[in-house]
Amino acid sequence: MNEGYILQVSQLNKAFWGVIAVFNVSFELKKGDFLGIIGPNGSGKSTLLNLITGFVRPDSGSILYCGREISAKKPHSIANLGIARTFQMAKAFYRMPAYKNIIIPLCSARARQFRGGVYGERDDIAMDLLEEVGFDRSSGVPYKLTSSLPHGYLKRLELARSLALRPDLVVLDELFSGMSMAEVAGTLPILEKLKERGTTLLMVEHRLKELFRVANRVIVLNYGRKVADGSPRDVMEVEAVKEAYLGSE
Repeated sequence: MNEGYILQVSQLNKAFWGVIAVFNVSFELKKGDFLGIIGPNGSGKSTLLNLITGFVRPDSGSILYCGREISAKKPHSIANLGIARTFQMAKAFYRMPAYKNIIIPLCSARARQFRGGVYGERDDIAMDLLEEVGFDRSSGVPYKLTSSLPHGYLKRLELARSLALRPDLVVLDELFSGMSMAEVAGTLPILEKLKERGTTLLMVEHRLKELFRVANRVIVLNYGRKVADGSPRDVMEVEAVKEAYLGSE
């Protein structure tokens, strides 16, 4: 592994029933980076995240995390190595109180490396994590059934649940999707704080204006291929990116 790289994706390929989803995608991610992945619908963004986090296996190619090959590992094994993710559609335990959703990852093998095993301590840690992503413990919201929470709270609950693993790399799949402008504005400082803390972030997002406020680098996919890689300003000047979003004349 080249020093400073936390993730190295090399010549990654995936097709479903003969339809190419990801084609020969390569990139490297340095520790502490915030990488955005953008592209039109169907460009392979979510498939790429699923490949990195073990929910889909590649047809060929390599994924190195901290120098270790992870392309054949299962999601829970990858999570225990230090990669946590959120999902585009919140995958919560809806019949539990919100804070109990955080207790579950706190019981994982990785979380137990960093935190105590007493359930009372886990309750306190869960509340601290929820406050970190914008829940107010004095409001009673953390104790409400998850099924009663508004969409914005569900997305932030997803983020808190991923942070419970004490990950070195957080993979975010359209975190801002369905959020109001006010909810997004409240979430951006949370991402900024994670950046300042040195957490590495990889985020698929359609809301480009908001993403570009926090990402220091962007990769653009189109038809499963990487067509641009650079700063937010630079990639939007690439002709292939303009074609992907606006179409050719």
